Order: sequence, then C-alpha cells, then structure tokens
Amino acid sequence: MKKGKRYQEAAKLRDKTTLYDAPEAIAIVKKVASAKFDETIEVHLKMGLDGRHADQQIRGAVVLPHGTGKKVRVLAFAKGDKAEEAAAAGAEFVGAEELVPKIQKEGWLDFDKVVATPNMMSVVGRLGRILGPKGLMPNPKAGTVTMDIGKAVQELKAGKIEYRLDKTNIVHVPIGKASFTEEQLNENFQTLIDAIIKAKPAAAKGQYIRSATIASTMGPGIKLNTARL
Repeated sequence: MKKGKRYQEAAKLRDKTTLYDAPEAIAIVKKVASAKFDETIEVHLKMGLDGRHADQQIRGAVVLPHGTGKKVRVLAFAKGDKAEEAAAAGAEFVGAEELVPKIQKEGWLDFDKVVATPNMMSVVGRLGRILGPKGLMPNPKAGTVTMDIGKAVQELKAGKIEYRLDKTNIVHVPIGKASFTEEQLNENFQTLIDAIIKAKPAAAKGQYIRSATIASTMGPGIKLNTARL
C-alpha cells in the first residue's frame, strides 16, 4: 500500500532500526503528527502471552492522569437512587429496560462507554450481541459493573481507559492527543505501563512485553526499547 507524501516525510524523522526510550519516542511522535486534526497518540504492546488460555489473559482499566483528550459520553444502566447518582456524576444518558429496544431496534449508539449496577446486568445482557463486538459491554474487571456507579462515571469522564489482550495478543491503548505536552504524554504512558506490569499473570513465561510501538493516528510507528520499560 502506497503511503502518502506527509507520511513519507514524517517517517524520515525516525530511524526504523532504532529502539527508542519512551520520552524520545513521544517527542518524535509529536513532531510527525502533522494532520489537520488533533491526532490520537496510541500505544501498541505485543505481549508474550497466549490469550487462548484464561490464566494468560490481561484485562483491566486505569485512570490516565491527563485523560485521553476525548470527550466521553457515558450511558448508565441504573434505577432509583443509583440512577440519580449516575446523573449527578455526569452521565449523559441514564436508564433501564426502556433503553433495550432503543438500542436493539433503533440502532441507537450515541455513547462511548457503558456502566451498570450489578442488578442491571440481566437487562444489559440482552444487548450483548450489539455492545460486545463494539467493546462497550460493562465488565467488573474494568470497574464498569459496580454499585459505586457515581465514581465509575466520574473516572470514565476523567480519562479512565480499558486495556485488554486482543486475539493477536496485542494491547492497543490511546494515551492522549498530539496537542498534549510531552510531559503529559509521558506521565500517561508511564501510568499505563505500570498498570500493565502490575497485571502480569502468574502463568506468563519468558518476555512479558515483547515489543512496543507508539504512533499517532496518521503517523509512522516509533519502536520502543522494551528493556527500559
């Protein structure tokens, strides 16, 4: 696939054969993010795990100190006091059973994250086929199924991101925008890496993080020195 002129110019700013330390990589990524919109900066981690085995799965969530730079619209499944709590915390949409046909029949998906109280999961479960493939299904490990729904909403609005191993044993996570300062991106990156290292399964063997790349939406990938993570 032929790359555009902007991409080719950006690629000249990095050496394909070099493994960079995170601060240096972040500085380069910011320089090469030259699109007309505020590009997202993402981290891609190839893990030394086999996700086919339950004891080698990693999934969790972490609040990035500087958020992701993206406005997050939250849908909360809750009733009574918990519904009021979610709304007070800033959830854009709050409801229960009445939302099921709206999502199933009308195809309504104008939200970015979904949280639910445990007693609402039988209702949310009906939407599994729709929410699951889009990565929107609430999950206790990610802190999105909880009685403390106000806190869950606040954390998502503040920049809580979820990380999980995909089918190819890679973790893809946004750590901010190109408009962020290098310091903000570095702090977000370190917070993510600390959380992933802490989540290392006991069954993991060999090198845990096999390779790591940072890239902007439209820019080339900058390879990291995993020995320094």
